[in-house]
Amino acid sequence: MRKYFLTIVFLVMLFAVHAQPIRGTWITNVASKALTSEKNIEEAINNCKKFGLNTVFVVVWNAGKTMYPSEVAYKYSGTRQDPVYGSFDPLATIIDKAHQANIKVYAWFEYGFAYAYNDSNTLWFRKYPHWTGKNASGGLLKKNNFFWWNSLHPEVQKMTTELVCEVVRNYKVDGIQGDDRLPAMPAEGGYDEYTLNLYAREHNGNGPPKNPLDSAWVQWKADKLSAYGKALYAAVKKERSDCLVSWAPSIYPWSKENYLQDWPKWLKEGYADNVLPQLYRYDIKAYEKILKELSEQVPAEFKKKVFPGILTSLGNGYRVKEDMLREMIRLNRQYGFEGECFFYYETLPSLKEQIY
Repeated sequence: MRKYFLTIVFLVMLFAVHAQPIRGTWITNVASKALTSEKNIEEAINNCKKFGLNTVFVVVWNAGKTMYPSEVAYKYSGTRQDPVYGSFDPLATIIDKAHQANIKVYAWFEYGFAYAYNDSNTLWFRKYPHWTGKNASGGLLKKNNFFWWNSLHPEVQKMTTELVCEVVRNYKVDGIQGDDRLPAMPAEGGYDEYTLNLYAREHNGNGPPKNPLDSAWVQWKADKLSAYGKALYAAVKKERSDCLVSWAPSIYPWSKENYLQDWPKWLKEGYADNVLPQLYRYDIKAYEKILKELSEQVPAEFKKKVFPGILTSLGNGYRVKEDMLREMIRLNRQYGFEGECFFYYETLPSLKEQIY
């Protein structure tokens, strides 16, 4: 009897740990030095613990480089790791420090299917020109200064899956995360040779609409990306069934209309362990408006898997006022959301009082 009792207690405790609401922050390598040394990482984790956070989403893929030593990146690009880190592995270090503090770590693939910012003439562009996304005019697929691959190309998807699975296999991360660039693509895309041929094969030889925002054409592209999200989820679970898969898309339906992210479908079809929609607003009225919309979009049975992403810092020096931060958290609870995630970590050192 004692053996069975202990087993039940263990399972209850295990469920309680996994059911804990996310109270987290994103840690990036842009406009932040949090990942540049063991000392800075330890300070960052101490700040997270101090203010009651239990999860960090740490960048591992940015501007075509990995933040950790990667054989997959080396195979495809000839660069194992962003050289700014030298021989230092920030991912291994933050996992060690965070787990000592009982804080979960997700590997955040920030750039997703984007390969460059501002300058398209990178090694990736020169080495894999057939990967590049194209707009309706035949030009390179660019949005908000990001240059994008064709997110539907099987080679692009294969490389991305290999990167993700490499992290899951080699590091004790608690989860992985894609954001508004994974799985995603600007809706203006889809006019590259591969996608045009794929569409024609499925539509009796006919090409897609010339209008990239045609609703049926958008849905077709979104469904292809959803299928990839489902496949990536399965690949992660095959590596490690306990590794959680998280998505941080834009708000819906803007996410589908602009980046082909039909994320309510991901929740309903079971390939999202949690979703952190980016509810980024600068004033409380605008925040409550989209929070209310989110609350109405998410069925009650999925609400425990959804945690609003809230804007708290920017590299230009913006820092949210503490009273507004508290009010956003209060509103999250009012609308039935049990946790949230801050974008981004640099908010924490400027806080004066306890948040949780």
